[in-house]
Order: sequence, then C-alpha cells, then structure tokens
Amino acid sequence: MITELGHSKITKNYRGLGTVINLTIFGSQDKELLDESNELIQYYEKIFTVNRETSEVLSISDKAGIEPVQVSLATFVLVKKAIEKSLEHFGFNATIGPLVKLWHIGFKDARVPSKSEIIEKLQLTNPVNIELNPINQTIFLKEDGMELDLGAIAKGYIADRVADLWKSRSIQSGIINLGGNLLLVGNAPHQPDLKWRVGIRDPLRSTKETIAVIKSGAGSVVTSGISERAFTQEGKSYHHIIDPETGYPHDNNIASVTVLTDESIDGEVETTRLFFADAIPNQYKFPAIIAYRDKSITLLNFDENNIQITDSEYYIKEILNKVY
Repeated sequence: MITELGHSKITKNYRGLGTVINLTIFGSQDKELLDESNELIQYYEKIFTVNRETSEVLSISDKAGIEPVQVSLATFVLVKKAIEKSLEHFGFNATIGPLVKLWHIGFKDARVPSKSEIIEKLQLTNPVNIELNPINQTIFLKEDGMELDLGAIAKGYIADRVADLWKSRSIQSGIINLGGNLLLVGNAPHQPDLKWRVGIRDPLRSTKETIAVIKSGAGSVVTSGISERAFTQEGKSYHHIIDPETGYPHDNNIASVTVLTDESIDGEVETTRLFFADAIPNQYKFPAIIAYRDKSITLLNFDENNIQITDSEYYIKEILNKVY
C-alpha cells in the first residue's frame, strides 16, 4: 500500500490476478498506456492461470504423463525459472499444484484434506520429474496427475514486464501495484526526499490497516503474509502458504515477510525463502522486514531510519545485517 502526498498524476484501477490492480504514472497523461499495461497483464494471466478452464499452464498439466506441450516463450522462461528455484528446496515448489488444488484455500470449498489425501498428492510434487526442451520450447510433466502452479512467482514476472513496457515509453516515475506486489518506477516526485512511502499491512488481520510505513527507492516491494488467503475449520486457522515437504500450511512464528529487490520476480522468490527459513541465511543480500505472530519485527539489511511503526502493538525486536 502506498501512502503519498498530492501530485500531478494519472491512475486507474483494474481487476485481475485475483486482486485489485492499481497503475499510476507521474508526469504523464498517457491513459492509453495504462489500458495497454492492463491488457498486457490480462494476456499473461490468460496463459499462466490455473483458475480458469484453459491456459498454457493448464495445457501442460492436462498432458502430464502423456506428452510434451509446446508453449510460448514467456511460459517457457517462467517455468524454467520456477523449476530452477524449486530444485533449491527452500520452500518454493512450482509442482505444488495438486496440493494447492486439494486445499483450495482462498475459495469457498476450502477444506482440511485427510492425511492419506495429502500423502497421495505429495508423490506428485517432485520438480525433478519435469522435462524442459529449449529447442522445441516444450515442457513435459513425466508423472500422470502432476500439475504446475506458478502463483508464487507469476505476479513478479508480470510486474517486471509492465515495467519494461513503461521503460520503452520513457516513463520516469510510477507505481505498478498488483496487490501485495509493488514495483516502484523511478523516484517519488511527490515526496521531498524522492523516496516512496509503502505501508505494510497488518498480517494478523484481514484489514487494510498498516503496522508500519517504510521508505524505499526505485525497485520492488513484495509482501507475503498469512492473512492474504486463509480459512478456519473447527476453530483452527489455515493459511495459503503450503509446505511442499509436509503438504500442510507451513507452521512457524512468521506472520509476514516484506522483501525489497530490483526485480519483482526476485521479491516473490525471496519472500518464500525467508518465510520457510528456520534461521536467516548468512550473507543474505536483500533488505527485508519480517513481522512475527507475537507482533515483533526483525529488520534485515534495512535502515531503521527508513521505517515508522504505525501500530503501537508492534515493535522492532532486532536489527540484523547479513551483508558481509
């Protein structure tokens, strides 16, 4: 969420990617560019989604165990990146589709699956069983029942492509807001210090209230938290961040992770890495803000002068510098 002073700008809201999309440009009145940007977002959603009847990603899953599927360059590049990260085994797994569909968190029919159902689906989530052919630009899921799900990385890729479009049109300053995924283009002309103000939402409540406001330069600010999509069954709450090793929502102390990166796709990956980390990795290079369920906050490679706590129940517990 962006907090800002008044300044000449154009802005439009759209629906897509399961959220409200907000596009803002400063120093230009090119409203057609905003609509063109939204059309680009819709194109990528159409080929990447698993929440419609058809898409390129769904076609890959439909042919699992049968034959390779030739796809567009965008889909091939994104799947290749997703598989590379999946093979690092830090919590990110692009083959988690069967488990995501089993839990269906974020939809009305969300439920807690049986242990036997989870064990069955876990057998279908090994990224080793994906064959990429760069010559034919094909993707093959080797096991029948495997399913791709790029939901943990697609928004970042899409935001980066919109930024490329804006750069080609010489846009100097703007905000690409894909809901939990912000890409800040250039300086903030409406702020005296040219820094953007970004609000971090309360991860323990499904509201728009902030727990802190941070200052940031150009780049991506990605937040992932446990309140984004969740449901309650028999008095217990279950969030949408599923552990590919156990098949259950990852159970730890973290409520949300915000990571600042140059490219938005890296922010998507790094929020997952930190959410699943038992300990913060040494020589970790990205700035991050980690909020815990006990309402404490860890600043990682982040200057405390660039954060203002806006909820008195939250407090900064520690400041760590992992860049050596």
